[in-house]
Amino acid sequence: MKYQFPKEFWWGTACSAPQSEGAADREGKKQNILDYWYEIESNRFFEGVGPDDTSDFYDRYKEDIALMKKLSHNSYRLSVSWSRLIPNGIGEINPKAVEFYNNVINTMIAEGVTPFVNLYHFDMPMELQKQGGFENREFVEWFANYADTCFKLFGDRVKYWFTYNEPIVMPEGGYLYDFFYPNVVDSKRSFQVAYNIVISHLKAVEKFRAGGYPGKIGIILNLSPVYPRSQSVADLKAARMMDLFVNRSFLDPILKGEYPIELCQILADRGLTPVVCQGDAELMKRCKIDIVGLNYYQPRRAKLRENAVNSDAPFMPDHLYDHYEMPGRTMNPYRGWEIYPRGIYDMLIDIRDNYGNIECFISENGMGVENEERFKVDGVIQDDYRIEFIRTHLEFVHKAHSEGCNVVGYHLWTFFDCWSWMNAYKNRYGFVEIDRKNGKKRVIKKSGWWFKELIDKSGFY
Repeated sequence: MKYQFPKEFWWGTACSAPQSEGAADREGKKQNILDYWYEIESNRFFEGVGPDDTSDFYDRYKEDIALMKKLSHNSYRLSVSWSRLIPNGIGEINPKAVEFYNNVINTMIAEGVTPFVNLYHFDMPMELQKQGGFENREFVEWFANYADTCFKLFGDRVKYWFTYNEPIVMPEGGYLYDFFYPNVVDSKRSFQVAYNIVISHLKAVEKFRAGGYPGKIGIILNLSPVYPRSQSVADLKAARMMDLFVNRSFLDPILKGEYPIELCQILADRGLTPVVCQGDAELMKRCKIDIVGLNYYQPRRAKLRENAVNSDAPFMPDHLYDHYEMPGRTMNPYRGWEIYPRGIYDMLIDIRDNYGNIECFISENGMGVENEERFKVDGVIQDDYRIEFIRTHLEFVHKAHSEGCNVVGYHLWTFFDCWSWMNAYKNRYGFVEIDRKNGKKRVIKKSGWWFKELIDKSGFY
């Protein structure tokens, strides 16, 4: 094998409860913010498809897990739906949800698929959102108690826990740039939300340590290496500013136990410093994680800002830089993202050199394509573009591993074509097609069989 990986490498895929389970209002589950957002603004969801129309994992988990085994997965990341397990966010536990997650976990283990369990994937219980959600400091305790409930219920079998998936999405999309509920545009509130999320993560880690649960706990961060347009002083500074906000704002407090001084100064100069409670700094120093998941889809590129900012405009991070579109870049035209496989290597090297080479794995990587049905031959989608995407990224994962990066696995987004807020089913990401015209029949794509062979051989040519 030209690209050989260790036998113990984690190979698999990832998805989330709100994107796969369905059964959005059944057996005790209450609304989360996605359910509510769809109820009030269904026009913002592609073709009006909502969270009740997913891949039906809630009813078909046995079939799906059997398919994972068939494709040689040794691991799979799922999430727990907080509003299914604890419908009001706090208080009474839903026994039907406990039964469901026990069944899923036990079935996975029986099939030799190790469960990686994430606690929060963009699906705040609506009852907690009504009380302020992330903006309410009480959220820290709400989340910690929810996490501890999960540890107690499932921690005897689940050995890999993750507090959040892509925590930056909530403050960035929900409180700055209006691409996620609650669609607030307010930088001060956004930075407070980001801070409260970090503290809630730390409190969950504290609960895990105090309970003496076996296994490992971590978080899943979406990182984008930032590249300057040029080596000019101005472009280099713009890239540094972008990097502070999109990467270091979560990497540093979680992995180093402190925020970057430069970031703190930027916020302080503008009166945007979050409210901090006594003991927070000590908690940050004390509650370290065991493993970090790294989601990588695209790089970011920065240049000197070319236009002045209106002095009356509320501060936004991109007042400090402009986004740069590099000529000749390779693009995924369906998603509008640059394809740059080397970025996954640079991200891993950064973790090795600047964050103690903590154990990590690629927790998401993938390519969404619209109207994949046009690539069907004899009923099977011939997604060679996805195979090429995975192959070129894994070549750089292999290079990073060979250079001492403590990377222990790779999960594709996602196992089966899943629903997504606003995108719905527009772009498909899965190894397995969900044929929505034929009762959501599962059909393995060419890439799924290719990935199985890779797993079976622990590598590829």
